Amino acid sequence: MSETYLKDALATLRESGVRITPQRHAILEYLISSEAHPTADEIYRALEDDFPNMSVATVYNNLKVFLNTGLVKELTYGDSSSRFDFASHDHYHIICDDCGKIVDFHHPGLQEVEHLASHMTGFKVNSHRLEVYGTCPECANMKRQ
Repeated sequence: MSETYLKDALATLRESGVRITPQRHAILEYLISSEAHPTADEIYRALEDDFPNMSVATVYNNLKVFLNTGLVKELTYGDSSSRFDFASHDHYHIICDDCGKIVDFHHPGLQEVEHLASHMTGFKVNSHRLEVYGTCPECANMKRQ
């Protein structure tokens, strides 16, 4: 499945006039395969051995390109570093209050909330964001010990 996402994402970039560099390809591939919603620094550390001349600024610049083309979503939670999520499909996040782990989950049917909000307020709704907070199983196990 991720191979299809990569192929489609590369096509989107090319259609937008973006040149595909080896670093850009690697950063995109890492984002698609990662389920951890990495920060720019985490992406850099994961790829620095393969690209010793790449800087953190290169990662940030590529993330900006991906954001502008709609391939990636930036997740901001409080004062912590932004995390990045490949925008493969609509989904929501559950976030651990203790360790900050973010996990995707899917729930259909929140479009009616957008419709209701629009109807009640007169707003033209562009999007919505649902976040659920709790304690992940690993942190819950540590608390029990």
